[in-house]
Amino acid sequence: MKEKLLLLIKLQDCDSQLVKLSAKKKILPGNIEKLDKEFCSFKEGIEKNKAKYDELKARHTENESKIKKVNEGIVKTKERMLEVKNNKEYQAMLKEIETAESSRGEIETQIISLLEELDKLSVLVKKDDEILKQGRDKYEQEKKAIEDDLNAVDADVADWEKKRLDLQKNVPEDLLVTYEKVKKRNKGVGVTSVWKAVCNGCHMNIPAQLYNELQRSDDLLSCPNCNRIMYYQDMEKPV
Repeated sequence: MKEKLLLLIKLQDCDSQLVKLSAKKKILPGNIEKLDKEFCSFKEGIEKNKAKYDELKARHTENESKIKKVNEGIVKTKERMLEVKNNKEYQAMLKEIETAESSRGEIETQIISLLEELDKLSVLVKKDDEILKQGRDKYEQEKKAIEDDLNAVDADVADWEKKRLDLQKNVPEDLLVTYEKVKKRNKGVGVTSVWKAVCNGCHMNIPAQLYNELQRSDDLLSCPNCNRIMYYQDMEKPV
């Protein structure tokens, strides 16, 4: 294959790699953001049982405090009964104690119910903790892989830019100008292969005579449809 054309093909490869790396650098931060949101949503779903457990635990603590206050109130009422001087006041205090004990019974029933729910939820929370741990490990591994990939992009860009600069020094100025113009008009692709009379840049057929000339000639030929610089490539063999 002609030396100049080979240089252009290698130059095109550098440019294509740089375009891919540029796109990658734009996409990867979005992938991290998406991963963060997915894990956050997953975490919120997993922690619903824990939130319910904490809520019931708070209610249990509150009811325990209520029981304590009721018991303290009953004790004080019984102490006051020792100082009562008439039956009416005595009966009123008995009623007060009866009401307090009834209230205490209702609170104790609530506590028993809460303890039963807490026992069930504690089992679920334990399972959720394990699921969350596994999910977090997976999330952190995937995030690190993307971050490592993102950190490697700059180094790869530097490598490909150096390769391009080295190649560019060996391409004649007029040919380089032509290549850059064609590349700019064709979405970053200035050189393309042709196989079975089809341009792989625009996917259009080229005339049979031009296809035959492309296979024999040492001249640089352009696709009549997209103007990209063409080279013949047997797609069943390596370049």
